[in-house]
Amino acid sequence: MSRIATVNRETKETKISCTLNLDGTGKYDINTGIGFFDHMLSGFARHGLFDLTLKAEGDLYVDSHHTVEDVGIVLGQAIKEALGEKAGICRYGFFILPMDETLMLCALDLSGRPYFSYDVNLTVDRLGEMDVEMAKEFFYAISYSAGMNLHIKMLSGDNNHHILEAMFKAFAKSLDQATGRDSRIEGVLSTKGTI
Repeated sequence: MSRIATVNRETKETKISCTLNLDGTGKYDINTGIGFFDHMLSGFARHGLFDLTLKAEGDLYVDSHHTVEDVGIVLGQAIKEALGEKAGICRYGFFILPMDETLMLCALDLSGRPYFSYDVNLTVDRLGEMDVEMAKEFFYAISYSAGMNLHIKMLSGDNNHHILEAMFKAFAKSLDQATGRDSRIEGVLSTKGTI
């Protein structure tokens, strides 16, 4: 059964189209108009082995806020739709990712209940054309639109590029683990019978 979802979202601020294949090989075609953000999303797709096509047009003459946040909403919706009933998935994922001096922890639960915890220290305002504070808004949007319990914690790090890149890659590895199938799981991994 294929786990592919296409989500389109259009507002007065952004127009976004996203196709996500959870069982891909890491192929991506991404253009948000924000080069650094494209770099982060490409790392997410490649290291999570997700196929991701994402096109975004946003009001970048204002700033990067609406585009980055709305991409998070759309990607979260695509994750949720691609998972369907979540039968047979591992549900939980966690990864500690090293990137040079940076060590980033990500843990998540595809519980259907959104919760977001973010403990990251960034020391610059922007990387390229992306306001770095938008990383928090991006992952918050994913958590709530996907119905995901998501924790991101920086264990160490100095270089802001490394910190953000490690964050996106740790999330990718955690999501790949959580969406993975286990043949021992009948139905969903919950005593409630639903997640």
